[in-house]
Amino acid sequence: MVIVRLMGGLGNQMFQYAAGRRMALAHNVPLKLDVSWFAGRPDRAYALHALSITAALASPDELRQITGHSTSGIGRLVLRLRRRFKIRYDWTVIHERGLSPFDRRVLDARDRTYLDGYWQSEKYFSDVADTIRREFTVNGQPDARTRETADQMATTQSVSVHIRRGDYVADPRKRRVRSVCTPEYYLRCVTHLAEQIANPHLFLFSDDPDWVAANLRFEHPTTLVSTVPARRDHEEQRLMSACRHHIIANSSFSWWAAWLNPHLDKLVLAPRRWMNDARVDDRDVVPPGWTKM
Repeated sequence: MVIVRLMGGLGNQMFQYAAGRRMALAHNVPLKLDVSWFAGRPDRAYALHALSITAALASPDELRQITGHSTSGIGRLVLRLRRRFKIRYDWTVIHERGLSPFDRRVLDARDRTYLDGYWQSEKYFSDVADTIRREFTVNGQPDARTRETADQMATTQSVSVHIRRGDYVADPRKRRVRSVCTPEYYLRCVTHLAEQIANPHLFLFSDDPDWVAANLRFEHPTTLVSTVPARRDHEEQRLMSACRHHIIANSSFSWWAAWLNPHLDKLVLAPRRWMNDARVDDRDVVPPGWTKM
């Protein structure tokens, strides 16, 4: 069995699932999802239920095999000693603290592994990419409004443009570690893209569509797709991935929309830096076939 801890929004959960799923496939064992992180976090929720995934939720008893039965200081110390010296403890726990380069341990680990991290690199699952793409298909059919927009995307040189603001702007802690992509970044990307393809049609996606409407102007046909109230995340991402090309933010949400696009000739433009802090090594986030701007 492989258990992966889920955290964050839809995009982060997709990275965590993909890393765990690849490990489970390698060992031909079940994948279980630890969703305990979401307890008491009203701003986040388990979101993979809308996708065609192959996994079940880990039970409390299964999680206690890893975390132990006691929450006291002595109990935690005993558990750490059992883990270190493998005394009646046959799980491997792999922690990733913050955004890190590709960690080979995730591919080399045996079964009965617990993954705790973000795992934001396609290197964790590129050898099972077809399976991941299939399992990240959204369940159910889109509504009429979504189908109409998707039809328009299919008949143009459609470009998804993702403007992520939300907690990147409102949360002081996240503001320090993650920069918000500027209007200049988007103008630079659109100019570059227009040199590569004829007649681009820009489809704008954002968690702050009012700001986008007031602050971004382009010299190409433009459709503001995001609305208030917003579509559900998986529906927004499904539409984004239906575009032929992509300008993404430093966001796992638009990363996945671009990655799930099956077109071999797609162009994907991404921020040069994923994080503000130059000490964070984010070299493995953007796939080598994408262009950093």
